[in-house]
Amino acid sequence: MTIKTYKIDKLFLGLFCVLVLAISCTTDTKKESATNAESQNPKIEKLKLQPGFSAEHLYSPGDNNMGSWVSMAFDDKGRLITSDQYGALYRMEVAPIGSENLTPKIEKLKIQTGTQVADSIIQMGYAQGLLYAFNSLYVMVNHTGSDEFEKTSGLYRLQDTDNDDQYDKITLLKSLNGAGEHGPHSIVLSPDGKSLYVIAGNHTDLPEMDEYHLPRNWEDDNLFPQIKDPRGHANDRGAPGGWVAKLNPEGENWELMASGFRNPFDLAFNELGDMFVYDSDMEWDLGMPWYRPTRICHVTSGAEFGWRTGNGKWSAAYPDNVPPVINIGQGSPTNVLSGRGSKFPEKYQHSIFAFDWSFGIIYAIEMETEGSSYRGEKEEFLSGIPLPLTDGVIGPDGAMYFMTGGRRLESDLYRVFYNNQEELAGNIKDLEQTSENEIRKKLETYHGTPQDGAIEFAWPYLNSKDRFIKYAARIAVEHQPVSTWQEKVYSETDAVRKIHAAVALARQGDKSQQSRLINSLVNIDYVSLSEQNQVDLVRAIELTLSRFGEPNTDVKRKVSSYLSTHYPADTDVLNQLLSKTLVFVDDSSVISKTLALLESEEGENASVMANTATEASDLILRNPQYGMDIAETLKNMPLAQHTYYGLVLQDATTGWTPELRERYFKWFYKAFSFKAGRSYIGFIDKARKKALTHVAANKMEFYNQMSGDSLLSKSGNELASSAIQPKGPGKKWEEKDIAPLLADGLDNRNFETGRNMFLATNCITCHSMRGEGQNIGPELSQVGTRFSPEDILRAIIDPSDVISDQYNTTVFSLKDGSSIVGRLISEEGANYKVSQNPYAPDILRTIPKEDVTGMKMSSVSLMPPGSINRLSDDEVKDLLAYLISGGDAENEMFSKE
Repeated sequence: MTIKTYKIDKLFLGLFCVLVLAISCTTDTKKESATNAESQNPKIEKLKLQPGFSAEHLYSPGDNNMGSWVSMAFDDKGRLITSDQYGALYRMEVAPIGSENLTPKIEKLKIQTGTQVADSIIQMGYAQGLLYAFNSLYVMVNHTGSDEFEKTSGLYRLQDTDNDDQYDKITLLKSLNGAGEHGPHSIVLSPDGKSLYVIAGNHTDLPEMDEYHLPRNWEDDNLFPQIKDPRGHANDRGAPGGWVAKLNPEGENWELMASGFRNPFDLAFNELGDMFVYDSDMEWDLGMPWYRPTRICHVTSGAEFGWRTGNGKWSAAYPDNVPPVINIGQGSPTNVLSGRGSKFPEKYQHSIFAFDWSFGIIYAIEMETEGSSYRGEKEEFLSGIPLPLTDGVIGPDGAMYFMTGGRRLESDLYRVFYNNQEELAGNIKDLEQTSENEIRKKLETYHGTPQDGAIEFAWPYLNSKDRFIKYAARIAVEHQPVSTWQEKVYSETDAVRKIHAAVALARQGDKSQQSRLINSLVNIDYVSLSEQNQVDLVRAIELTLSRFGEPNTDVKRKVSSYLSTHYPADTDVLNQLLSKTLVFVDDSSVISKTLALLESEEGENASVMANTATEASDLILRNPQYGMDIAETLKNMPLAQHTYYGLVLQDATTGWTPELRERYFKWFYKAFSFKAGRSYIGFIDKARKKALTHVAANKMEFYNQMSGDSLLSKSGNELASSAIQPKGPGKKWEEKDIAPLLADGLDNRNFETGRNMFLATNCITCHSMRGEGQNIGPELSQVGTRFSPEDILRAIIDPSDVISDQYNTTVFSLKDGSSIVGRLISEEGANYKVSQNPYAPDILRTIPKEDVTGMKMSSVSLMPPGSINRLSDDEVKDLLAYLISGGDAENEMFSKE
């Protein structure tokens, strides 16, 4: 998800999710008003802060025709520079904390030249990254260009060459091929203040680099049968994915530092100079074995994080990529910043702050050193409903400045500060620079180009117990000529060192090494290895097979003989590796063993998914527009590991019997009954169709029906996504537009257009009409007999204006600083009972009253605003007529021509 990485590849969910709720109850109540002086501003009142912190609302750019702000930076004079996502740059003087008048003095940035009579507006916009450094303003443009903003995607430098406090020179430092939500993003100053770092999403081509800390021979490196996203997302994108690069202030000497991200927006450095990134997930993959939640990554030199298109993403356990510091969960990562330089309590100065756009949460990840990397503890530092967070910085005053907006949403600028500054007096202890961290950084000096002494220094660390050191050592080896270390792989006697040296050789060698390398690996005593080293060994075998092409029969036989006795294993990751590798080498027993796993209801995956479900439930009602997908998935989620086994068998050819075939194709029938991310059914069906190509022609229809072909009728989501889309032109519909629109009534409307708008605006994903659609909300066939067109349209335009107390949600603030959002169902003695999932309202969560520090009603309806903003006047009329008619094409409102 993104603006910056907003995962909003969905249409608006649930246009009428609470339409009837919003206008049907006689117990309607206005939104809860503020109850104390500090909270008289509703924009502040909706924020949940940690104890001891206060917030100020500084500005609303949308109220002043300044668009929706998505990036910011302070200049050398303490002024804040901001960017409208779809417009210009602004510069402002911000009032001190506690000022009676907080409204900043704002100017639109202009450019001056000696030949101009008057100023002209800087034609710089669509900036998703801003940085003031080296007496310059660096701007990362994310745009394909237009008449007004002709500058296309790339990194630009703005300078004031005559010291008149106006920029008069624009230099394109690097043009970048990529735009949109997964395009080029942020620019950050290096810890030593001498360089720049830039970051881009996986739809931004990697430009030619002067140096590659990660060797540039990336591949998919996966024997799992590839299925690209059935809904088409990123199908034309491949490795290396999203990336981070380093360059000098003049925009020269580009170095690739890391890649394998999906769509990271921002990066930050802590006081030890280590880099952290908040990478995004693919929400359509929720509930599937290759799903990777949003996560905080410690980004080291030459790091690879394993993003590959479709179902090809790597497990974090694989040795050829590095793991995250912490998984966050569902969300839309935007800004990342370090707490260093803030006037906050010590733990926050050691924290990395991560902004989630879709669910409105700023997480504080308190970092503690652990070997050469870190472990992180997550805390909800700040949240709000709604709060579409875009960017943030620590200001010169030590406060945190952040803003909301993006996608033309309501935009606001805030400041958060700690109240008791006297309490902070004293020395703040820096994080400890561990000896392991120093070793890793020494190894990283050998990344990039061949160097004398690299093999001698790095080789011993290939068996380090510290994973990041072991990874840094292997990358150092890979940068040296293969001829200087190839024979060391075969002569190595330490099993762990041999495995990681083999990974390096599989990545850097050639096909002539395949048989010899496999022979070397299968002579390692498998059972004597730890579980992680077993994973590394099987992965080394997989890389040797995938990198060097189709192996001969002897190689396949050796791999099958070596691995088959160890399958199945006790863990998911080993079973994934073993199953796909054994299928690839035509092992005769892999089909029966994998089917047994496919039919088992036990496994490591069950508890992992249960924990994920608990955390995901907490997000649903924070933003129903995105939470409803999570809600539907949690209602009936498949065991993700079963999905893996089902897909891995699609290409299996050796070992089938009629009985095994029937068991396999019956599994597909069962799989179609589950709910997962939006691409789930498509992935299952593509694997099913591929498996059908391996059966006899006279049996194909038999297995086609057995596997559930008849179940693939369109769901509400599929009907919505395949609907004819609005022609527009749309607009921001307001209540004042209702009377003029309906002045001439609703005669001679178009039934088909009305139905298509009902589908295209996703009403059907929450409601049904004449039995077609979902049943989250009331059935709408009778809505026209109860309410006027004016009432219906008013509730659509501003669903949060009046919220029924029967259906409103409550925000519970807890002692640990977190919050829970849900519908309060009952109070039972010492506990509150709340419902969080509209698709499963009977599943209740218990909250001990003693853990609750505060409660307030949410001011946001379950129904998202702006749902009809893509529709023209006539399309809105046709939609209203369709609703009022109850979906009856024979109604007198519709033209019969």
